[in-house]
Amino acid sequence: MQHLKQPAINKKESNRKVTIGQAFKTIIWPRRNLVFIGLILIVIRSLAGLILPWQSKVLLDEVVPSKDLSKVYALVAIVLSAILVQAVTSFALTRILSVQAQYLISELRAQVQKKVLSLPISFFDNNKSGALVSRIMSDVEGVRNLIGTGLVQLVGGSFTAIVSLVILIKLNAWMTLFVFVPISIFGYIALRAFKYIRPIFRKRGKINAEVKGRLTETLAGVRVIKAFNAENQENEVFEKGVNKLYQNVKKSLTATALMTSSSTFLIGVATTGIMGIGGYYMMQAEMTTGDFLFFTLILGFMIAPIVQMSNIGSQLTEALAGLDRTEELMNMAAEADNEDRNIILKNLEGHIEFKEVYFAYATDKDVIHNISFKAPAGSVTALVGSSGSGKSTIASLSATFLNPRSGTITIDGNDLSKVNLESYRQYLGVVLQDEFLFEGTIRENIMFPKPSASEEELQNAVKAAFVNEFTNRFENGLETLIGERGVKLSGGQRQRLAIARAILANPKIIILDEATSNLDTESEALIQKSLGELVKNRTTIVIAHRLSTIRKADQILVVEAGRIVERGTHEELIKLNGRYYDLYTYQAKI
Repeated sequence: MQHLKQPAINKKESNRKVTIGQAFKTIIWPRRNLVFIGLILIVIRSLAGLILPWQSKVLLDEVVPSKDLSKVYALVAIVLSAILVQAVTSFALTRILSVQAQYLISELRAQVQKKVLSLPISFFDNNKSGALVSRIMSDVEGVRNLIGTGLVQLVGGSFTAIVSLVILIKLNAWMTLFVFVPISIFGYIALRAFKYIRPIFRKRGKINAEVKGRLTETLAGVRVIKAFNAENQENEVFEKGVNKLYQNVKKSLTATALMTSSSTFLIGVATTGIMGIGGYYMMQAEMTTGDFLFFTLILGFMIAPIVQMSNIGSQLTEALAGLDRTEELMNMAAEADNEDRNIILKNLEGHIEFKEVYFAYATDKDVIHNISFKAPAGSVTALVGSSGSGKSTIASLSATFLNPRSGTITIDGNDLSKVNLESYRQYLGVVLQDEFLFEGTIRENIMFPKPSASEEELQNAVKAAFVNEFTNRFENGLETLIGERGVKLSGGQRQRLAIARAILANPKIIILDEATSNLDTESEALIQKSLGELVKNRTTIVIAHRLSTIRKADQILVVEAGRIVERGTHEELIKLNGRYYDLYTYQAKI
């Protein structure tokens, strides 16, 4: 959807609404050939629909009085042909417009998902995954009403209503005028109602996203919920969410019911009037029985689309509300949109340097203060310190998941804030403390960063991370299904699988965030061997609580309260008898 791909906008602009004109220009016009064919079919179907009431008049006024059976046969043939034309055009419309609408939905979903994945990590930190799923899958669904059923009903109904109006005026102008007054009142009520409904639909999308987001979290954390006997608590939270959704739906239903009821009343008034006026004209011999039937049937053809407007209007309003929310996402600045990021890295060596780096998650609240250090290519730099000291933030800055507030981070002498992210991350490998695994097989998870890897490369990674130590015991080996987030594996097995994945990626820079924290003593010993292979000739930044695992690091940085308070090798820091010494000797006693 081309109009959605725009630069970042300010808060005021993000609240602007997508208009029918914008939707037409960006969604319908690019598909004008298909839409044009659809409109022709709509016109043909609408005209074919008028044959039955017309032939009903002919039947009463001409065929029956003549008592000519051949005319009856001709009339039946004409009506059947018209019905066949209606059926064929209806089928063709579904194939052309409705199918095209579903294709457009799938296309938009792919675009929105692509856009979401391009957004910075900070965006995901502030939004629930379930809510994002709702925005990707649900918000674009209403588009089908712009190019599918809604468009068919709107255009076809409008055409039929206009043609019917012309016929009615020719039949009896005064009766038509009597009908037109209540219909005009209904049109005014409908327009007012649509203005009221649109904000409700827009808010419904947000509530839906919130409820689905919470539900996703609940299902993902079911073990924690059951462990703390918190089912009732979660049930109450969900009930509040669905009740909020119900209240929103109730508001829109009330407005829709007002339109439906007013249309029923006003059209009832018009129909009653037509019976009286028509009866008078027939008694005065100014209108035949066939004319009256024809007028009544054509009146139905004019009124039906107008009554449908409440439904069509709701569909179009919902579609535009969904596009409003979709446009908000599409207008966000992508992580790689920065024009300054124009340095393409080639033949990376992996020399990283922090120069007086500050970082804050919130304004005026720095969590990293004046961090400066060098991590030469192929070296191992370990970050140690108490929880919340800023170690993971430094690692995230190194991975370009975060950007410094001030100061500079360089890679091979290039300012990392000006380096093309894709060209940098192709050389990057990350093993996290709570490593994410995808539902599927062990093989699929290891090959995730390199689907084209050969069987030899895969087996080398499996052996290097000692994954085969446990897969050999599984009946299906590498084809074993691991469940959502690897729930069928132990913590140590998941960690080894993650390390195998990193080994297969063969990066130049490795970031290990508590990579051995979930391991038992036996698994840790195995992992230490595989990590030795993993970090060889690669620039490595290690975050570790188990200080015994980093004794061979080229340099150890002790981080406290966002500052580097000590630095050196293990032996040098032990001699300092400072913070590192305290941490190490405390763990040794444990």
